[in-house]
Amino acid sequence: MTSPASTLSQRMTAFDWLMLAILSVLWGGSFFFNKLALAQWPPMAVLLARVGLAALTLLLVVRLAGLSMAVGRRLWLAFFGMGVLNNMIPFSLFLWGQQQIASGLASILNAMTPIFAVLVMHAFGAERATPLKLVGILAGFAGVAILIGPDVLTGLGLNLLAQLACVAATVSYAFSGLYGRRFRELPPLVTAAGQLSASTLMTIPIVLLLHPPWTLPVPTPQGALALAGLALASTALAYVIFFRIMRSAGPSNVMLVTFLIPVSAILLGVGLLGETLLPRHFAGMAAIFAGLALIDGRLFRRTVKMRAEG
Repeated sequence: MTSPASTLSQRMTAFDWLMLAILSVLWGGSFFFNKLALAQWPPMAVLLARVGLAALTLLLVVRLAGLSMAVGRRLWLAFFGMGVLNNMIPFSLFLWGQQQIASGLASILNAMTPIFAVLVMHAFGAERATPLKLVGILAGFAGVAILIGPDVLTGLGLNLLAQLACVAATVSYAFSGLYGRRFRELPPLVTAAGQLSASTLMTIPIVLLLHPPWTLPVPTPQGALALAGLALASTALAYVIFFRIMRSAGPSNVMLVTFLIPVSAILLGVGLLGETLLPRHFAGMAAIFAGLALIDGRLFRRTVKMRAEG
């Protein structure tokens, strides 16, 4: 039976919000890297390169940090469960879906993750879905749709299976948040390395069966850089940050990153590529930040208190 205290959402500190913003940049780049990598290799081969290189990197870092992967059979079995829910299912579904739908539409569908996360947490008694949090999540999702713009919605309804695959990926992410609570006592670096190692071991036989490595073309320099960026930045580093936020702020809060990913993509385009901010970009970002403020709740409660005292 779940204790009453466990049903309360954990608070986000200023450092948690900073880490969430960094995570949004790292994962925002994964959509770009995916597109480049998929031009070179099939989805499962890209998935293996992503999790395999990331796992090797983190295992080396674990060793250099003086930590140990000897966490016991129970936790290693749990790493495999987390690998299925948090890597195998969503990565493969998004990779397959992105072959048929635009990245913008994939980003909107990806932004459904916090909605499912809150519903799953509430249904299983892990975190309470307060009215304020639900309003904030809906505002954040609306902001993502506004930010990306109406043009991308012209593809909504086409390639329905690909869109449903992306939605199914977000549901899997939501359940991974619930499942990932069992790793709260482990260092985030160990959890990330364990999850990615398990994902690699599960992906190897699939790739050997479907796309033997010796039959794959040698990637171009651009493709190799995309695979490296996908593995090292968008996976290895990103998952260390992901599990750190999950441990300190809770699973449903870490899923809020999907609201910030499009914001990061837009701002990176402005800063690095000289793109122009349109009115809808400001409106979308305003809705997202308003939603995040409602989810955090502190500003709302402070305002209500000040009005009551006034």
